[in-house]
Amino acid sequence: MKKIFILLTLILFLTGCNSNTSQREVTFWTLQMGDFAPYINEVIQSYESTHKDIKIKWIDVPFSEGEKRTLAAVMTDCPPDLINLNPDFSALLAQKGTLQEIQESNLTHFTPEIIEAIKYNGKLYSIPWYATSAITIYNKELFNKSGLVRLPKTFKELSSVSEKIKTNTGAYSYLPTITENDTMLRILNKYGISEPEDFNSEESKKVFEMFKTLYQKNLIPPETITLTHREALEQYMAGKIVFYQGGANFLNMIKENAPKIYTQTDVTEQLKGPVGQNDFSIMNFVIPVKAKHKAEALDFCLYLTNEENQLKLAKLTNIIATNSNALNDDFYNNYSDLTSKSRSISAKQIRKITPALKQKENQKEINFLINSTVQSALLNKDSIENLLNKLSKNIQSIK
Repeated sequence: MKKIFILLTLILFLTGCNSNTSQREVTFWTLQMGDFAPYINEVIQSYESTHKDIKIKWIDVPFSEGEKRTLAAVMTDCPPDLINLNPDFSALLAQKGTLQEIQESNLTHFTPEIIEAIKYNGKLYSIPWYATSAITIYNKELFNKSGLVRLPKTFKELSSVSEKIKTNTGAYSYLPTITENDTMLRILNKYGISEPEDFNSEESKKVFEMFKTLYQKNLIPPETITLTHREALEQYMAGKIVFYQGGANFLNMIKENAPKIYTQTDVTEQLKGPVGQNDFSIMNFVIPVKAKHKAEALDFCLYLTNEENQLKLAKLTNIIATNSNALNDDFYNNYSDLTSKSRSISAKQIRKITPALKQKENQKEINFLINSTVQSALLNKDSIENLLNKLSKNIQSIK
């Protein structure tokens, strides 16, 4: 209880609830954006210069503390007015009735597919800020050595040539981190599978069988059963795998830590399934239902996410804008090097993201059940059919 009291007291202090200033003070929280303080301060100053009666109070929260602080804040009568969160936690807060519904008519300048993707129960409770969309990073020399004539575009195509790649290059085709977080669920979503009743479908069985076959034939590394995307990147930098699925930001890591591999590197679109959509991640803003300055918070948020300000942030980072006009800028459509090429690919992928994976209540438990099933399948502990029947029942029991 003492810890909760201290945290709530800190929240009251940080949100400025005890302030007696005559200006309307909008408290604005971001997650781990301190490195971009000059940019954010410039946006704030520009906004305040045309809104003399509004003061923006910016607080940058460490990423590891974002959910804990936000949950404590929305329990008070004076939470921050505008909070930067990920969609998963935003959906959880929307479930609890702690977020203000956003009228879609205010967000016409955003990409429609992104707006649709971040809705919860058909309603909008958040405003998109920036996005990322994984690309395929691959070793050109190993690819040429493999004897393949064209790049595989789907998981099925890559699976079908994995044996040829290993025979001709000595390297694995890739290391799918299918037991990390919601990776397997995202892959299944590309096959139209996202609901519990679909997990024991014929399509789902094919996906699990595909990865089981690759694992049992030693066509993907044994470490597939436990490794994360960072560790898979290390395998790529060591020249042990040909293809790596990840964000464009990993190109800098390859350049710095494996310069020789970087000279052999090229990029292409992420692997797809039969549905044809792309994976993406997004960061958004929410306005607590108990916020004191909802209208002002929304107005500032729309300013922060307008075409000009999104492009400024994009040019400082590897993020993809969610503003439709910004996405049509030459910055995303022209490229001359690997970094700009990956940015252009990612931006194009953002235009095709539906059907997007919808986060559910108890999502972490669902991910755990799926990942445990993947491990059992790869290790051949039971038939795929039995494992998926059990998975479907277990997920439905926690709904």
